[in-house]
Amino acid sequence: MEKQSKKIAVLILNWNGKELLQRFLPSVLKYSSEAEVIVIDNASDDDSIAYLQKNFSDTRIISFEKNLGFAQGYNEALKQVDHEFVVLLNSDVRVTENWLQDPLSFLEANPSYVACQPKIKDEKSPNSFEYAGASGGYIDVLGYPFCRGRLFDTLEEDSGQYDTVKDVFWASGAAFFVKRKAYIETGGLDASFFAHQEEIDLCWRFLNRGYKIACVPQSTVYHLGGASLDAAHPKKTFLNFRNNLTMMLKNLPVHALPLILVRMALDGLAGLKYIGEGRFKHFVAILKAHGSFYARIPDTLKKRGKTKPVNDSVQYKKCILWDYFVKGNKSFQKLRW
Repeated sequence: MEKQSKKIAVLILNWNGKELLQRFLPSVLKYSSEAEVIVIDNASDDDSIAYLQKNFSDTRIISFEKNLGFAQGYNEALKQVDHEFVVLLNSDVRVTENWLQDPLSFLEANPSYVACQPKIKDEKSPNSFEYAGASGGYIDVLGYPFCRGRLFDTLEEDSGQYDTVKDVFWASGAAFFVKRKAYIETGGLDASFFAHQEEIDLCWRFLNRGYKIACVPQSTVYHLGGASLDAAHPKKTFLNFRNNLTMMLKNLPVHALPLILVRMALDGLAGLKYIGEGRFKHFVAILKAHGSFYARIPDTLKKRGKTKPVNDSVQYKKCILWDYFVKGNKSFQKLRW
């Protein structure tokens, strides 16, 4: 493998995403001169590759013979690069001028931090934060993920209220800056997740190893979202519920493992809510998620590594469900840590 002169690579995973490449790749190439931009193709059967070769012939392409999914696709691609830093960038992200500089400078200046993310706003509603990351990700005591700028489905408008660099529990996989050495040493993304929440699992493993993660909101990108699976798709419900339980079993300290039972009971309530809304396929998806979680317990237990309680500054030690649905707190600023 030829040694690269550039210290950072931007890796874009593609699967049948010609239209997304047409729309978003030009901004990445325009504003990423300090990086090598690489498109990873997950066995697309549209003409993505032909389009890239014709219109962006200088862009490096890593091609796989089958669809490896989000996690394994990136894991295999990282074996083929040798840059000190990499950005895992969704193909439906529009970047802005100087978007690489602040996150890269932050990681270079802070050895204890191994990953970070920029501020992520909504491409469809540019004044609002975007669901998958906003201004940094957290989880509550029961493993429910939320963001600085997004609680459940409530997206806040960005008025600069979250523009400080801040430690977070997880950085978004939509624009994930990471030190390649730490990524490899920690095992990378868990390919068994296939898609959804695998970046939270990886960040949890970083925290268990004593590393730190941050949001650097001086950098801004815009995420379209829903390009792989729409939020209303039962498959997304299945993956989110199964993968959330899996990462809890992998990463919780032993004394906290009973919280999984509480979480599963609440999943049951979520299923009843879906029935009440007439969304029966989502109810079935939760049942299947629990079944898949149970079937994978032996393999999941083998993946448990060093665990430790997470710092209170990045894990909300209360129940976000209670704050949101009972107390009516719809913004991150109203949470009392």
